Amino acid sequence: MPQKQILKDHAFTHGLSDPQIDRLAGIATQVAFEDDEIVLIDKAHSTSFFLLLTGSVVVELRTPQYAVRVQALGPGDVFGWSSLLDDQDTLFQVRAREHTTALQMEGAALRACCKSDPKLGSEFFHRILRVVAGRVKATEVRFAEMCGVRV
Repeated sequence: MPQKQILKDHAFTHGLSDPQIDRLAGIATQVAFEDDEIVLIDKAHSTSFFLLLTGSVVVELRTPQYAVRVQALGPGDVFGWSSLLDDQDTLFQVRAREHTTALQMEGAALRACCKSDPKLGSEFFHRILRVVAGRVKATEVRFAEMCGVRV
């Protein structure tokens, strides 16, 4: 399926205008990850934004002794929002749970698209804000569970 159609159908980008979809399709590349592959390394600068197509990944807080699952993501979800910021390192790692495919957009190219098209930028960042809020909520829920608070 062509990237333009994938973007039109993806939950995150659904409803964007055809010119906006065209711009994003121009910077998107389809990628694949294998079971247990680390996609984003914790404490590193994220350089790409991903729209999940198939499979699933897990957002984890990792220590030398253990990893805590913060949130599982599947088709229609996105990750790598920190790639849109110049100086934001990741706290969590993202690991594929199975064979997974995604559309990848380089963060700098995505920022440039959003800056050159203010309507796209406004809509995209509004959607990203919902993703960030969801990640914060998932972190709060996991923390509450670890502290014995019923959620």
